[in-house]
Amino acid sequence: MFPDTLSAPANVQPALAAAGFVTAPLGDNGFGLRLALSRGDAADAVTALEAAGDVLPRLLDAAGGLLVLTGMRAIEDDPALLVRLSRLFGPEVEDYRRTLTPANMIHTQVPEILVVSNLPPADRAPPARPDPPLTADGRLPVQFPHRRGWHTDQSFRRPPPDISLFYCAEPAPKDQGQTLYACGTAAYAALPDEVKDQLDGLQGIHVMPGTGRSEYAVRDGETPRPLAPHEAPQRQPVVRIHPTTGRPALYLCEAGQMDWTIGPFEGMEPGPDGAGARLLYDLMYHYTGEAYTYAHAWDAGDLTIYDNRSTIHSATWFDANRHRRVMWRTTVRGNPGPDYDGERASWLP
Repeated sequence: MFPDTLSAPANVQPALAAAGFVTAPLGDNGFGLRLALSRGDAADAVTALEAAGDVLPRLLDAAGGLLVLTGMRAIEDDPALLVRLSRLFGPEVEDYRRTLTPANMIHTQVPEILVVSNLPPADRAPPARPDPPLTADGRLPVQFPHRRGWHTDQSFRRPPPDISLFYCAEPAPKDQGQTLYACGTAAYAALPDEVKDQLDGLQGIHVMPGTGRSEYAVRDGETPRPLAPHEAPQRQPVVRIHPTTGRPALYLCEAGQMDWTIGPFEGMEPGPDGAGARLLYDLMYHYTGEAYTYAHAWDAGDLTIYDNRSTIHSATWFDANRHRRVMWRTTVRGNPGPDYDGERASWLP
């Protein structure tokens, strides 16, 4: 499924071994790679990976855009390690103080870290539990529309971000609070040729959540609020060519980050019951099928690294009234591809 694995640098395994990692596939579908820290701690591993140059970014490309690092507990005591690791993937690690992020969601010592937690001051509630909570055969729902919330980070901005790193400081119970990932490269490759032809040149219209333009808001009859220039909907290609692998991938979200008042697709009938909506539902159902997805159940010290240019992800429910969950995220920018050359940040006033 991921032929780039064959072109991964010859020094990958020695470099990873020197950093203390043992590698294994995440599952049977070829999507993602697990790096288990078998000796030393995260501080030693980060230092070794810094010395290894582009090994980790090349490995991320070869793995379809998803790496899972386990045993990285030392990051909790030294959160700057997460920023150092992030810098391996691009020239700019987002300082959340400069991107209109609410102050209660920014790490108090390291402003490059976004805090995703149900604890104060972040106070972020988990998504609703699916109805029914399990599939007919008793498994965690993954496929849209049974599973909702699939998105790629900050798709409502131009240029959109490249890579996110997501670290677990305190997990919910193992059967709750999972994070789901899907591979847009493999999902696109499996589309029929006539669908690929339909998507060629098609633009998705993405918009910031909370503006009254989501599928849910439109169905509920909300009046969209006026948008400042830096909040304007952004057109993004439905099929993005990855700037380092050259491979096409689906690039879209579902209900929350698409503009359902004028979209979700430019040039197609808008609204939640229009032709654009029907196409989006078909694409998301395909994209989140078992062949292209991975569900991660968190342990403390786990770290996922995912490529926003070629993957989507979704949070899952946990019982926030009974359990704590603390996650940290960094966002890396700098290589969105030539379609964005010379653009200033759309989200800055």
